[in-house]
Amino acid sequence: MKVLMVVASNNFRDEEYLEPRHVLESFGAKVTVASSTGRESRGIGGARVLADIALKEARAEDYEAIIFVGGSGAKEYFEDEVAMDLAKASLKAGKITAAICIAPVILANAGLLQGKRATVFGSMKGDLLSKGAILIDENVVVDGRIITANGPAAANRFGLSIAERLS
Repeated sequence: MKVLMVVASNNFRDEEYLEPRHVLESFGAKVTVASSTGRESRGIGGARVLADIALKEARAEDYEAIIFVGGSGAKEYFEDEVAMDLAKASLKAGKITAAICIAPVILANAGLLQGKRATVFGSMKGDLLSKGAILIDENVVVDGRIITANGPAAANRFGLSIAERLS
């Protein structure tokens, strides 16, 4: 199982990266990390992660799942064509396409949540609704190959939901 986790270059949410990664690796997944810079990214809580690749180098067909990590820094991808194209390619190829916290806005802006059940961090609910998502007030929501979660408290369950569908 090969999984790509996309983190912001700065201010990703530590537990939304660390907990799903731990869960996925415990299920045998090989995790690759991408960021817009391809360099070290810093989390809100001080975590540091060195990206394996720059986001522009990522190819959906190389992975079974693409995960967009949340935190305030994820806003850098809200209108980013590279990020949105990767999400579109992932779903088109039948891969799991996942996002947590505010990152589901990336999927919504890419047009992937139109008519789909999804959740998001509270302050971003309007962004999903305006793009035609069916907003569900749950920690983790699965609609086909799309998995969304609403924040750090859901990080472990988010990772488990992805791992279960990859197994």
